[in-house]
Amino acid sequence: MSQPIPMTNVDREQLQKFVSEGFEALGLTAEDAAIFANALVFSELRFHPGQGQGVARLRRYHERIGNGEVDPRAGWSIVKEGPALALVDAHNGIGTVAASKAMALAVKKAKEGGIGTVIVRNSTHYGSSAVHACQALDHGCIGIAFTNAGPEMAPWGGREGVTGTNPWSIAAPSDQGFPTVLDIAITTAGKGMMNWLIREGKKMPLDWAITPDGAETDDPTAALKGPLLGIGGHKGYGLAFMTEALTGILSGGGFGLKPYSDPKKLDVSHYFQAIDISWFMEPTDYAARMGEFVRMAKSRALRPGFDEILVPGEQEARRTKTKSTAGVPIDDKVLADMQSLRRELSLKTSLDGLGPYTGSTL
Repeated sequence: MSQPIPMTNVDREQLQKFVSEGFEALGLTAEDAAIFANALVFSELRFHPGQGQGVARLRRYHERIGNGEVDPRAGWSIVKEGPALALVDAHNGIGTVAASKAMALAVKKAKEGGIGTVIVRNSTHYGSSAVHACQALDHGCIGIAFTNAGPEMAPWGGREGVTGTNPWSIAAPSDQGFPTVLDIAITTAGKGMMNWLIREGKKMPLDWAITPDGAETDDPTAALKGPLLGIGGHKGYGLAFMTEALTGILSGGGFGLKPYSDPKKLDVSHYFQAIDISWFMEPTDYAARMGEFVRMAKSRALRPGFDEILVPGEQEARRTKTKSTAGVPIDDKVLADMQSLRRELSLKTSLDGLGPYTGSTL
């Protein structure tokens, strides 16, 4: 019988301060710790906690840094640069921090010449793609960010992984009170959500993953042992495949079976692009045109069983608003582990619960 996972609401500002202090204790500079903390809280606000891109990562990075898998003080160097392009080496540093700096460089180039593209190699896990795509919005740009990852997705017709979840995000402003933001993995789901369903005692859809012998399954425990499946069948696999072409292969970094194959060199590659809207039109005109498109989409007749039509980024904007005021729901197991980390790292910032999470959806 399924049952909800107990969660506790915590204050957003206190959570961000706690995570930032935690990363400083792990060896990051104050600037880099703030970048990383902001990214994880951004993800915690926008996404379902089962997706695993939020503050639970603090423990994982404690382990990775301790094991020498990631260098918290790694340099960040430009290998080659032109007016609209740059190739960057992250030196096996914090992927989220390298990504933030790379998108800042892409934005700088876009403001100078209309468009900027930066590709990063020799990096590590960079978190949510939306964090980096949305960074461009603050500068009047459309942001695009995607990355390769460890080989968890099976090729179409195969039963072993060869590409990563290879997530994409495209962020564009609108006049609707929230930006339109596509943020998707190229797999139908990730193993974080499978673990969440296992804890809830629920089955999973048949299009999430297969068993090691290639059989369909709705059992998330069995699926954890096999590869993930791409969105849209062969189309998702094709998009993930070509993501490798634009990241690891083009950058001279790892691709396919190579990322995460060496625990001392995770070898992940990322792609960032910023497009300056003002090169084409006034940013307010663009936002109004996007708003018109949003209204067009929402004006369409509903299918049976649907209450409304949403556009990319709308659900995440609602979550962010709710969690910023009512408190950020944290899995009680994660919260207990963070309290343990506070003692292990001698952190000064406390993390106090505001009360149990009682909402019906995440």
